[in-house]
Amino acid sequence: MRILLDTNVLISASRSREGTPFLAFIQAITAPNRGVICEQNLEELRRVYKRKFPHKLDQLENFLALTLPELELIPTPELVMNEESSIRDAADRPILRAALSAKVDILLTGDKDFLESGLTRPKILTPAEFLRQI
Repeated sequence: MRILLDTNVLISASRSREGTPFLAFIQAITAPNRGVICEQNLEELRRVYKRKFPHKLDQLENFLALTLPELELIPTPELVMNEESSIRDAADRPILRAALSAKVDILLTGDKDFLESGLTRPKILTPAEFLRQI
């Protein structure tokens, strides 16, 4: 399965090697699964770290150095898709656009805008739901 990891999962996984988000992250990047992130995720991840955890930027860069080779980095398309209208937060829509364009199977997130969207493609799961289903 191809699994797009949302920024909030990446933040949690990069900050602690304990807990559900990190375990879900490891499962998502372990064969037969294929972890996917989009350019928007990467930009947002660095932006959040600079704002909230500026003293932990080295930790983020170490995490990325170890994990980026294991992830498929996909572009964030600019062309708007109809399915995006079900996402309340316009800032999240490019991530859905990337997931749809790349035809990922699962979008792994803790973001309520995705979780409450009613979308069925890709399947939208929390890290806990994902771990229960594998």
